[in-house]
Amino acid sequence: MIGASGFVGRALSVELVAAGHEVIGLSRHRPEIPGAEGRAVDVADEAAMLDALAGCESAFYLVHSLSAGDFRARDRQLAENFGRTAAAAAVERIIYLGGLGHEPESEHLSSRQEVGVALASGHVPVVELRAAVVLGAGSISFEMLRYLTERLPFMVCPRWVRTRIQPIASADVVRYLIGALEVEPGVYEIGGAEVTSYREMIGAYATARGLHRRRIVDVPYLTPRLSSYWLDLVTPVDRRVSHALIESLVTEVVVHDRARTDVAFAFEPAGLADALSAALDDQAKALDHDLLSRESGLCDGVYTVRVSAPLSDETSLRLDADLDRMGGSYSWYGLAFAWKVRAMLGRLVGERWTLSCPPALLEGQTVDWWYVTRRDPGMLVLRATSWFFGEAWFGYQCDERALVQVGAFRPLGVPGFVYWKILQPVHRKVFRALVHYRVRRVSTS
Repeated sequence: MIGASGFVGRALSVELVAAGHEVIGLSRHRPEIPGAEGRAVDVADEAAMLDALAGCESAFYLVHSLSAGDFRARDRQLAENFGRTAAAAAVERIIYLGGLGHEPESEHLSSRQEVGVALASGHVPVVELRAAVVLGAGSISFEMLRYLTERLPFMVCPRWVRTRIQPIASADVVRYLIGALEVEPGVYEIGGAEVTSYREMIGAYATARGLHRRRIVDVPYLTPRLSSYWLDLVTPVDRRVSHALIESLVTEVVVHDRARTDVAFAFEPAGLADALSAALDDQAKALDHDLLSRESGLCDGVYTVRVSAPLSDETSLRLDADLDRMGGSYSWYGLAFAWKVRAMLGRLVGERWTLSCPPALLEGQTVDWWYVTRRDPGMLVLRATSWFFGEAWFGYQCDERALVQVGAFRPLGVPGFVYWKILQPVHRKVFRALVHYRVRRVSTS
């Protein structure tokens, strides 16, 4: 798996491991993927790549250089080198995820298709899957859609919002990639069940997210280059990547040879609404499980604050036991007055926080205004049940050295974004006070 640390590469590696395949994940920085062997390898280093490919039957090539200067020339050269290296390593098949578009004008889409040709120059059979927008949390295209729709209830957009596209769910992309291990080599066009437009996709995201209808005014003279500068003001996506993608938005990216793909892969991909809902639900489930591994900052539409406090061995054991005593009182959290004020303000917008204390703190139980998504020794993860401003998570992890406390927030529309920005200056101070309170609570009890 070349490019295993990327959005598609990581998801694909997980599914291949689950299906019983032996997976070697290659990336410039060693990827950490459960069940897979991760290696730090630069795809430009042919000697290292030859060693890494030894004994591999199939190679998934998921390399993009959009953040580089002349990415088109670089990607073509890397693909040619890899095609030769794969042939020398006796790899039997290369599987590549490229881009849709008939004679595209943009550098990005032209480059995607040139890479497929370059890979095949090494005489290893290639399965090239051509896709348009991939809908999954972490995909650059999806994140651009997320930030635009969440933050702008009213938009002035260029004519490319009416360009026909055929977006595809990230889970379906992974299914196609795994299926490519068995199909005849060649080019296959893949897409979701519906042909739509960027304008309609913005509306569908708003519906899936429970937002009010977004109002869009088309401005025909707003060019892709000008609109890319405007997007820089609205979205935190890497502008080197987003600018390259924006240039391709004037190109129609739809599947023209659906019959060949359907015969080879024999499954029905999801429609737009299901793909968007799945992307949001999958992200929430991932936060339920992986909250405590997140670092502070904004990533994929979620703000995270991570703080810690030192612990002694004895305090660690007592703190874990104290987690089971959660519920029924604001004082358990620390800064009880601040929590009460937050609950009162929430009532003004329809929130109804109630205090409750279950007999046992188990996964799936409701406690106060949370429900428990994870409870392991030394670990507790909670998800808020009814926040007007978005979805919130709160978690603790303690060992013999430190107590780690992590809070995450996925804003819902403009109110959620404004809510977070107003409170952002005090969040870290409040979180530090809360984590130190937890330690003092058990140290003095």
